[in-house]
Amino acid sequence: MTAFDDDNPNPRGELTLQVVPLPSDTNANGDVFAGWLVKQMDIAAATMAGRISRGRSATVAMDRMEFLSPLRVGSQVSCYCELVDIGRSSMKINVEVWMLDRFAKTPRKVTEGLFVYVAIDDQGRIREVPDQPQ
Repeated sequence: MTAFDDDNPNPRGELTLQVVPLPSDTNANGDVFAGWLVKQMDIAAATMAGRISRGRSATVAMDRMEFLSPLRVGSQVSCYCELVDIGRSSMKINVEVWMLDRFAKTPRKVTEGLFVYVAIDDQGRIREVPDQPQ
């Protein structure tokens, strides 16, 4: 996997979350907050981590992110997740974000980032990730 592969015109991974940013999600300049977008990415990756771990999981790290283009209010934001690596208790999930402007015909990539999760039990202790079907 090559991180930040801007030459790839199509999303990698599974569509995991779609959402539309509203005016309340913007800063004083009218741009969507980067923090709002990171939150959506974390929700998408957590959804995949929960399915893989078959239970609770917790975010333990996020790798670098570069914002390639601004995100506009009213655009359709799509988060695509791809399991990159799985360890005894950890899961590395790459999240790509693509945006479709209200008046555009083709989506464009906004950012991507690598999220690391660990499987946890009901007491918040690290546990093993169940064996995955082949």
